[in-house]
This record gives sequence, C-alpha cells and structure tokens, in this order.
Amino acid sequence: MTIDAEVERQVVAENRDGTLLVTLNRPERLNAWNAPMRARLVSLINGANSDPAIRAFVLTGTGPRAFCAGQDLNEGKTFDGARAEEWIEEWRRLYGAMRRFEKPMVIALNGLAAGSAFQTALLGDIRVGHAGSRMGQPEINSGMVSATGFWIMREMLGLSRAIEMVLTGRLASAEECYRIGILHHLVEPEAVLPTALSIAAELAAKPPLAFKLNKQRFCAATQASFDETMEAARLLHRQAFDAGEPQRVMGEFLNKAR
Repeated sequence: MTIDAEVERQVVAENRDGTLLVTLNRPERLNAWNAPMRARLVSLINGANSDPAIRAFVLTGTGPRAFCAGQDLNEGKTFDGARAEEWIEEWRRLYGAMRRFEKPMVIALNGLAAGSAFQTALLGDIRVGHAGSRMGQPEINSGMVSATGFWIMREMLGLSRAIEMVLTGRLASAEECYRIGILHHLVEPEAVLPTALSIAAELAAKPPLAFKLNKQRFCAATQASFDETMEAARLLHRQAFDAGEPQRVMGEFLNKAR
C-alpha cells in the first residue's frame, strides 16, 4: 500500500449530502494521529472551506473506544528539539485551518478525546458525545508541555480550570464535560453521529454570510493570543525535547504497554 493510500485509509472523507464527514480510522491505535494524518486533515478542511458544494464539516472517529487518543507516541518518542519545532508548525497549520473554517464544524465524539484530540475537539463549533466520551489534557503524564492545550482550555473554561486540568493530566467524564459546557449534546452512543450530522445540516441552513462573518469574528478576536501561544509552544517544546524528558517518558509508557 502506498503512503497516500494508507493515509486515505486512516483519514476517510465522505460527502453526506453536502456535509463532509471525515473519520479518523486507525482504531488499532485508538485513532492516534501522526504527521501524514494531520496533513491530510488540513487539506480536507481547507478544501471543504473553498468548495461551494460542501456546506458543513463533521469530524469523528472509528470504533467504540476513542475519537482520538491524540499524538501517536511511537512518532513522538523519536523527536529531537528541531523536529519538535516542526511538529508545532504542523499543529499551527491544523489549528489555523480549523479556526479559519467559515462553515459549520461539528465534532462527533464516539469515545475518548485526549491531548491534541481534546484540543481539536474544542476548536470545533459544536460537540456531541455519549457517556464514554471522556476528555482531557494528559500531556504532563507523557512528559510533554501543554502549551496549546492550556490556551484553548483557558479560552473555553477559564484560567483556574485550565491550570487544574493541565497539572493533573486527568480525563474528565462525559457528564462533567457536559456540565461545564464543552460537550453540548450528550446522547446514546448510536445517536452521536446522526445527531452531529443533523446539527451540521441545521447550521448549514443558516444565512451563509452571517454565519461566515460570525466565524471570522471568533477567529479575529483570539488571533493575537493564538499567535503568541504557538510561538511559546515552539520554544517550550524545543526546550523539553532537547532535554530528552518527553522521549524518555513516552518510551517508558510504551514499554509498559507491551
């Protein structure tokens, strides 16, 4: 299988009556993503944004356990400081594409959303989950800095809760996520994707210029702090990976998991 064919299998795109349904399809790794998967997702988001035939975007994962477990640690453990800086630029491209997306974006959380997957979910407009849709920022447990995660959580939840979630690395239950407003809809597992598609269609029926201008304003209002955060993330991850702690902790975790 070629690299292109492999990544198309891992990030599946399907037009559902004008809604682009994108599915992270790597269930044997809890849909954890790597650089080719992130690059394909950026391409799909940018393409959908410019395609008049696509009116909305839904992102979900394959399997009952995880929307996405976040960064593939097998990839992350190989980074040095220079690669870590490139890695942050990959996230800048993905998060930037999501922030600039001018149409409805709904996240269908079929299970766990951890680390960068939690951050990605928070950058969507609406989130739908079920009782097993735990969410959180466990980077500290892998020896990693939560630079972008802290910023996104601070914007969504406030400083106090962002600090607590970053430093504990705990995963919040779906019930807690719903109570604090980062899950908008809590439904039965089999209803997650249908509900997300229905919401996407409902939002796509709104006056398109008003929708677009609202989303442009959301992005502009937070652009300066986003840019500062990405620059800080580049420097912090360079420092951490140069020191070697993330690689060591990730390697230890993977060895225990074997």
